[in-house]
Amino acid sequence: MDELKKHMYHSVVLENRNKLTVSGITDVGSFNEECMILYSDEGEITIKGEELQVSVLNVDTGEFSAQGKITSISYSDKKMKNPGFFARVFR
Repeated sequence: MDELKKHMYHSVVLENRNKLTVSGITDVGSFNEECMILYSDEGEITIKGEELQVSVLNVDTGEFSAQGKITSISYSDKKMKNPGFFARVFR
Protein backbone atom coordinates (compact mmCIF):
# COMPACT_ATOMS: atom_id res chain seq x y z
CA MET A 1 0.00 0.00 0.00
CA ASP A 2 2.86 2.43 0.72
CA GLU A 3 4.18 1.89 -2.81
CA LEU A 4 0.74 2.80 -4.20
CA LYS A 5 0.61 5.99 -2.13
CA LYS A 6 3.98 7.13 -3.50
CA HIS A 7 2.51 7.28 -7.01
CA MET A 8 -0.98 8.60 -6.34
CA TYR A 9 -2.54 10.80 -8.99
CA HIS A 10 -3.47 14.24 -7.68
CA SER A 11 -6.37 16.38 -8.88
CA VAL A 12 -8.54 19.20 -7.59
CA VAL A 13 -12.10 19.79 -8.81
CA LEU A 14 -14.09 22.78 -7.61
CA GLU A 15 -17.75 22.98 -8.61
CA ASN A 16 -19.55 26.33 -8.29
CA ARG A 17 -17.24 27.34 -5.41
CA ASN A 18 -19.21 25.11 -3.03
CA LYS A 19 -18.17 21.50 -3.70
CA LEU A 20 -14.51 20.51 -3.63
CA THR A 21 -13.12 17.08 -4.54
CA VAL A 22 -9.42 16.34 -4.13
CA SER A 23 -7.60 13.11 -4.96
CA GLY A 24 -4.09 12.07 -4.00
CA ILE A 25 -4.38 13.15 -0.35
CA THR A 26 -1.87 11.48 1.97
CA ASP A 27 -2.98 13.12 5.24
CA VAL A 28 -5.17 15.79 6.79
CA GLY A 29 -3.48 18.25 9.13
CA SER A 30 -6.58 19.93 10.51
CA PHE A 31 -10.00 21.17 9.55
CA ASN A 32 -12.74 23.40 10.85
CA GLU A 33 -15.53 25.51 9.31
CA GLU A 34 -13.09 28.15 7.99
CA CYS A 35 -9.83 26.35 7.12
CA MET A 36 -8.72 22.87 6.08
CA ILE A 37 -5.12 21.72 5.70
CA LEU A 38 -4.45 18.69 3.51
CA TYR A 39 -1.22 16.99 2.46
CA SER A 40 -0.39 15.43 -0.89
CA ASP A 41 2.79 14.42 -2.68
CA GLU A 42 2.62 17.90 -4.26
CA GLY A 43 2.81 19.56 -0.81
CA GLU A 44 0.46 21.18 1.68
CA ILE A 45 -2.93 22.36 0.42
CA THR A 46 -4.79 25.03 2.40
CA ILE A 47 -8.49 25.50 1.72
CA LYS A 48 -10.25 28.53 3.17
CA GLY A 49 -13.91 29.38 3.20
CA GLU A 50 -17.10 29.55 5.21
CA GLU A 51 -19.25 26.77 6.66
CA LEU A 52 -16.83 24.11 5.36
CA GLN A 53 -17.80 20.50 6.04
CA VAL A 54 -15.91 17.32 5.18
CA SER A 55 -18.05 14.94 3.10
CA VAL A 56 -15.51 12.21 2.27
CA LEU A 57 -12.16 11.44 3.88
CA ASN A 58 -10.25 8.28 2.99
CA VAL A 59 -6.48 8.54 3.23
CA ASP A 60 -6.04 4.94 2.03
CA THR A 61 -7.46 5.84 -1.39
CA GLY A 62 -6.46 9.52 -1.19
CA GLU A 63 -10.05 10.74 -1.59
CA PHE A 64 -11.26 13.96 0.04
CA SER A 65 -14.43 15.93 -0.52
CA ALA A 66 -15.81 19.02 1.21
CA GLN A 67 -18.73 21.39 0.87
CA GLY A 68 -19.23 25.01 1.83
CA LYS A 69 -18.31 28.39 0.39
CA ILE A 70 -14.73 27.99 -0.89
CA THR A 71 -12.85 31.31 -0.98
CA SER A 72 -9.28 30.11 -1.66
CA ILE A 73 -7.13 27.07 -2.38
CA SER A 74 -3.38 27.43 -2.03
CA TYR A 75 -0.33 25.17 -2.14
CA SER A 76 2.94 25.32 -0.27
CA ASP A 77 5.97 23.06 -0.56
CA LYS A 78 5.59 21.78 3.02
CA LYS A 79 5.32 18.01 3.06
CA MET A 80 4.17 15.73 5.86
CA LYS A 81 7.15 13.80 7.25
CA ASN A 82 5.35 11.45 9.64
CA PRO A 83 1.77 10.20 9.33
CA GLY A 84 -0.53 12.46 11.30
CA PHE A 85 -3.42 11.67 13.58
CA PHE A 86 -6.04 11.45 10.81
CA ALA A 87 -3.89 9.18 8.64
CA ARG A 88 -3.62 6.73 11.53
CA VAL A 89 -7.31 6.91 12.51
CA PHE A 90 -8.92 6.73 9.05
CA ARG A 91 -7.01 3.69 7.71
